[in-house]
Amino acid sequence: MSAELLAAAGDQLPEDVGKSGPLGLLLTLLLLIAVFFLVRSMSKHLKRVPRSFDPAERFDEVPDTPAELLEPGPGEQVLDELRKAPRAIESRGTGDDRPDHPARE
Repeated sequence: MSAELLAAAGDQLPEDVGKSGPLGLLLTLLLLIAVFFLVRSMSKHLKRVPRSFDPAERFDEVPDTPAELLEPGPGEQVLDELRKAPRAIESRGTGDDRPDHPARE
């Protein structure tokens, strides 16, 4: 069997060695077309990217009148409710883990 393989390898003409067939040409053309579409898609996506990712400078708004100083801002109502009911945010323990609790003394 190995003699047949060596004989088949010896039948090749030297000018046929290293040449690509039509399948190689087709594969090369398909790869070039794929690269073209990938480059086109990437250039579209890069045009949509902002020039800088740095956050825009934000300035704190200064109220125009003193009455606006007293108006509650966003989240003030929630903070006021938590200040009025501080037990709502504490752990659900028995309470004897505090150092000033009478049960520890």
